[in-house]
Amino acid sequence: MPFIRKTAGLACAIACAGLGTFSTLARAEDSPDVPAVPLTGGKLLLTGGVSQVEGAAGGGLAPWAVIGGYGTARQLGANVHGTYLHTQDYALGTWGLTVGVANRVELSLARQRFDTREAGAKLGLGENYTFNQNIFGVKVRLVGDAVLDQDTWLPQIAAGVQFKHNEEGGVLKAIGAASNSGTDFYLSATKLLLAQSLLLNGTLRFTKANQFGLLGFGGDKSNAYHAEFESSVAYLLTKNVAIGGEYRMKPNNLSFAREQDAYDAFIAWAPNKHISLTAAYVALGDIATIRNQRGPYVSLQAGF
Repeated sequence: MPFIRKTAGLACAIACAGLGTFSTLARAEDSPDVPAVPLTGGKLLLTGGVSQVEGAAGGGLAPWAVIGGYGTARQLGANVHGTYLHTQDYALGTWGLTVGVANRVELSLARQRFDTREAGAKLGLGENYTFNQNIFGVKVRLVGDAVLDQDTWLPQIAAGVQFKHNEEGGVLKAIGAASNSGTDFYLSATKLLLAQSLLLNGTLRFTKANQFGLLGFGGDKSNAYHAEFESSVAYLLTKNVAIGGEYRMKPNNLSFAREQDAYDAFIAWAPNKHISLTAAYVALGDIATIRNQRGPYVSLQAGF
């Protein structure tokens, strides 16, 4: 797939530049006068977030300002994830890879498969018709440190971009989407209150995406960028179990089918820094004329 080859090449170029920096650090640490520093695993448990539905580190619906993986300023972090969401009429599967470099830059690749199941026949597409979308993301931490900045109200702030390409261009044009490719821009602020075992996150996203891009970008009602707000709250019950909820606003660009905001309630369990499991109940609203889509969500993440 051309999109995957191009974005994977870009990800490789950026990651190789980061690895060059780590090679320099490693040579410095080989000196007997400098203590050896592990190449990964320096963050606190669960502070790298879980895998967001579009591949970025964060909650299930919203990206956070944290950088994926458990690498600190002189370390690498990475994880792979698989996610499945099942509503009354649809199913969404996502899998991908996230790499964090020096707790500063995050690169992510994700592929989504949206199965219309029996609803595909009602929509005239055919039963089990699927929409496939590829997403390449870049996130950069701008200021702050969610863990270390406990003596200030300044949150960790990061800017991100998600390049999305939906492979079903012909169908998307027929339903009124302006394009089958689009780019989301977002700014996230995350504040971790360790003493209160509480994480707060707010994200402002500029997007044209219809249903996260699964139904294309822009439409007959609007082809302009919309500023949409996303939020997350998480509470740490124990050192390896967190509960919380999220809310995500979405644009409404297609006249044939209204789009509504999404929200969820989740629980995340991380027995160690190499694996985490997230379960949630997600409400997505109406999707392509089929009303009140909601159901269970489960995501497995493995990495370092």
